[in-house]
Amino acid sequence: MLALRLARGTRPLVLLRRLMVVAASGGVGFLLLYTLAGAAAQSEPSPEAPLRLLWCLVPLAATVHLAVAVARTDPSTRPRQGLSAIGLGPVRLSALAAVSTAVSCTLGSMAALLVFLHLRGDLTGMPFDGAAARLVFAGRPLPLGAALTLLACVPVAAAGAAALALRPRGARADAGYEEEDPAPRTGAGPGGLPWGVALAAAGLAVEGYGGAAAGGALTGNPPSGVLMGWALTALGLAMAGPGIVYVCGRVLQSLRPGAVRLLAGRALMDDAARLGRPLGVVCAVASALIAASALSGPRGGPRPFGELTPLGATLVLACTTATLLVSALEAKHSRAVTRAGLRDLAAPATLLRASVLLRAVVLLAVFAPLTWAVAELAAMPLRR
Repeated sequence: MLALRLARGTRPLVLLRRLMVVAASGGVGFLLLYTLAGAAAQSEPSPEAPLRLLWCLVPLAATVHLAVAVARTDPSTRPRQGLSAIGLGPVRLSALAAVSTAVSCTLGSMAALLVFLHLRGDLTGMPFDGAAARLVFAGRPLPLGAALTLLACVPVAAAGAAALALRPRGARADAGYEEEDPAPRTGAGPGGLPWGVALAAAGLAVEGYGGAAAGGALTGNPPSGVLMGWALTALGLAMAGPGIVYVCGRVLQSLRPGAVRLLAGRALMDDAARLGRPLGVVCAVASALIAASALSGPRGGPRPFGELTPLGATLVLACTTATLLVSALEAKHSRAVTRAGLRDLAAPATLLRASVLLRAVVLLAVFAPLTWAVAELAAMPLRR
């Protein structure tokens, strides 16, 4: 009930972020229902059904990542002074964040179920009844228990991830003190960079071996080795992202930096944990899409994950981009004290704007070539 009351009184920007989670969970729910309906419509077990279900895990993971980022930046679940006195300590706030996340994802899943049943023609009395009956395998019964079980995966996974990410840390949280910043502090230095690079290299090697064993371009059903290689590459880039951002900040403020370079470098080092992982994930997704588009067959050819393959790819790209934007907004709020201190010191506003622009240019100059290089290395062994 408290989560619903907080949702009613939120600001428009916070409500927009929650609506993004609702839309993303609805898209994943629709993909899960489509996969279930396709498997139920087959008269005999098909090897494509498990592959399509595994493909649904990719947008599901992107949705959970977005839900955690939104929960971390939600002001209603942020620890503040005096909340412990009324029974809202760090543990209760993390539980409240999990409940709010579960409510948003449940709304999206229920909306996906209603739209799916409406497109099948099972729900009548509204426009476009059964408009996509062939696409969603109408005419065959949809197992209701299995459908509800699959739809529950998104709220349960997102709520568990939010509770785990916002859990109290350290003795101060156990004693009832509020934490000012719930963001993760691990992985900010170059410590995770070697492991990330090693995982990405291993993923490219596995992908190349799988593509060579398949002996051709990425058409029809992609080999399992290619999928496993892409997964390892994405995990490696996500692990290496914070280290790359940290090194960018360290290099930026080297060799007698001025005020702009020093401020931008320190900000990149401080925000490495927040921005690095989403940047690494966006880099992995973009490189995979570039490689897949370069290797895909002709238009109108077979789609490896069904007719809704473009929907899944769009959902993954949108969720990862939105997660990056939400993380950037979180980093901006965390530097509010720094900006106020600079204003008290009569620092010009152009200094802050130049620092923001310099950080954006540096990150683009580093991650754009990295994305292109990973895409080319991923596509090279698969070309005939």
